[in-house]
Amino acid sequence: MVRNESVARIFMFLCFGTAILSLAVHWRMTTTQAQFEQSASAAGSPSPGALGSGSKTAAGASTSVNKPTYQPDVQRNSVGNMSGAVSYNSAGSTELLPKMRSLFPGQRQNSQGLSSPTSSQTEVVVNLSDRRTYVYKGGEVIASYPIAIGKEGWETPTGSFRITDKQKYPIWQHPITGKVFPSGADSPLGERWIGFWSDGRNEIGFHGTPDTHLLGAAISHGCLRMRNDDVRLLYEQVNVGTLISVRD
Repeated sequence: MVRNESVARIFMFLCFGTAILSLAVHWRMTTTQAQFEQSASAAGSPSPGALGSGSKTAAGASTSVNKPTYQPDVQRNSVGNMSGAVSYNSAGSTELLPKMRSLFPGQRQNSQGLSSPTSSQTEVVVNLSDRRTYVYKGGEVIASYPIAIGKEGWETPTGSFRITDKQKYPIWQHPITGKVFPSGADSPLGERWIGFWSDGRNEIGFHGTPDTHLLGAAISHGCLRMRNDDVRLLYEQVNVGTLISVRD
């Protein structure tokens, strides 16, 4: 009987010891695995200094910007209205200088009902079929310039108009992208702007162009393109209020 009890105690001690050993081994394995995972995570993460260096490189990388398609049209403020009223004084010395202009699709207009000038006045006649602009003074032609006119669907409006505003070295804003181009000889509007038609928001007029090889063609969106040398001369020959007659 005593022997059986001793065997039972020994068996219980063995079971208890085995359980404690199993728990110790499990705890040790769990601790080791956690330490290993922490070390692996630290090794795979970049340092703050490495992140800062990469950001600066990306931010400082140069990128190319595509130049918008050439269109000599820009948005501008109103200088007239659909009734034909224009803004100029009787002496013709006040010039409106809008900062930006936008080409409006050329729509054929009837005459604005303006009277013909006297023989001593300057008049500009645009002959669309000849692709030329003629300047009359005292009933005689004093100058003639080749031009490019509005293309099909964007025809230059015909009729009688008055010059509404003039500007030297106009600024151009792309009508689609809104990008602003500085003034100068290479500007899509050239070195001078002479406006004579407006719907209250958009305007059509004479302006210079760097693309002189296109003169004589129906290529614009309604405006009359000229060589920069020629538009500078025309700018000095006319005033705000000068009559412009556009004919087929």
